Amino acid sequence: MDKMPRHYPWELTQMQSLPLEAKITMTKNRIRQWYEYYNGDVYVSFSGGKDSTVLLHIARSIYPDIPAVFCDTGLEYPEIREFVKTVNNVTWIKPKMNFRKVIETYGYPLISKAVANTLKGGHEPGSYRWKKLHGQVFLKNGKPSKFNCEKWRFLLDAPFRVSDECCDVMKKRPFHKYEKETGQKPIVATMADESMMRKNSWMKYGCNAFDRNVGPQSRPMSFWTEQDVLEYLVKYQIPYCPVYGDIVRCSDGQLKTTDCDRTGCMFCGFGCHLEKSPNRFQRMKETHPKQYQYCMKPWEEGGLGLDEVLNYIHVDH
Repeated sequence: MDKMPRHYPWELTQMQSLPLEAKITMTKNRIRQWYEYYNGDVYVSFSGGKDSTVLLHIARSIYPDIPAVFCDTGLEYPEIREFVKTVNNVTWIKPKMNFRKVIETYGYPLISKAVANTLKGGHEPGSYRWKKLHGQVFLKNGKPSKFNCEKWRFLLDAPFRVSDECCDVMKKRPFHKYEKETGQKPIVATMADESMMRKNSWMKYGCNAFDRNVGPQSRPMSFWTEQDVLEYLVKYQIPYCPVYGDIVRCSDGQLKTTDCDRTGCMFCGFGCHLEKSPNRFQRMKETHPKQYQYCMKPWEEGGLGLDEVLNYIHVDH
């Protein structure tokens, strides 16, 4: 198949501004294209979160028997796991390592994947990662690169390791194993506005990434926003995980959830330094005290040692 044409930021902005019904139609068309290209050997990556709940509902409105796959990492909110149990035709897969073993082997997921990757190999003087951590990567015009991250250089001396391996070990590898065993190709609910990495990937490959260098992947909701997801759930009265609470409309007309606004891995440190109070850990302390105590307990006492880690990066918890 021919390579997908390169897209531009203005195209994404234009698509994001479309009304919800137009987005639903476009998403269905992309799912059909993916399904037909692989003769139905596809699956929906289902996390139990609100985004993948919407994706699965749309996909099954076209193909009622399309399978869903849930990766049980042990890091999900208990409510997420219970919600997934209520959905039919879901295959559960698991990683080979638990989170504690991943930390012990590789290090903690902190700040961002890009920063963690830089820190992982940033000890060698003169290397590209070392230069990024020392603000010594420059553009052709002499200006410092936006990829420099000297702000986080102090983590090189931390009494713990930082790494970006967690997602690969606990999510990507189990899914790759499933795909290799079944031959099925994934449909995921990621959206381009979630990170610069996902935006760049969309501009390079589009929604249906047939020629993605790390394997084909369909992202038919790439041009959606969180507001679209919430509007879909409300408009079509779709059951979703109760960990989010209710969906309410604010005075400015925007929709929001009354409880959790994200349901990724409970103990993940990526992006926690950017959150306003109450952040994910402060909320966890109130809503899930058992899990909070486990992740804060010192490492030598069988916990995850996050109290020391979060103190070191100055994140309230």
